[in-house]
Amino acid sequence: MTYCYKYPHPSVTTDCVIFGFDGTKLKVLLVKRALEPFQGRWAFPGGFMKMDESAEEGALRELQEETGLQGAYIRQFHTFTAPNRDPRERVITIAYYALVRMQEVKGGDDAAEARWFASDDIPQLAFDHDQILRKATKALRQQIHFEPVGFELLPEEFTIKELQNLYEAILDVRFDRRNFYNKMKRLEMLEQTNETVNPSNKKEAFLFRFNKAKYEELKQKGFKLEF
Repeated sequence: MTYCYKYPHPSVTTDCVIFGFDGTKLKVLLVKRALEPFQGRWAFPGGFMKMDESAEEGALRELQEETGLQGAYIRQFHTFTAPNRDPRERVITIAYYALVRMQEVKGGDDAAEARWFASDDIPQLAFDHDQILRKATKALRQQIHFEPVGFELLPEEFTIKELQNLYEAILDVRFDRRNFYNKMKRLEMLEQTNETVNPSNKKEAFLFRFNKAKYEELKQKGFKLEF
């Protein structure tokens, strides 16, 4: 005999806030809804969780189906439970965020379009996704103090200026160039290569890469990056 729970229970969805970086600005991946409710409005990739999958599996499946993005390392950061957050029915969403290198995306499944938006130029969002974005951004800003997020958002080799641009974009602050470099240098997380680039006609800039072994060592000691 199949047991039927007598109390009403909500549906469960997952949503993914995907951050990218174009070298200057922090970007957010959005999909345009093809169906009601909020047809034509932009939202985060996500959807209803299936009975035979975990929340993380559902989030990754929806992300792939709606944008073509695969292999992202997602982190759960909050569960949104307001009773009237979805006009269709009582819906709880488990929210994740991820940091990925910018890549081409395309709409699929019930997403009419997928596109990267600058974090300071986000269109009006469906459901309570503006609240989800604020929570995700706060979680990312907390993470940056404990993990070098450039691993996921920067190319393998980068300039100090590119790294500074990334941290400024995430934290929405401006750093003194010399102080920022000296702080990073003291942590010994960066390895200078013999390669240079010429971002301007004035001066060549050395390329750096992250020292993952040193980072893991710092993390074990209780690493915290203060600005």
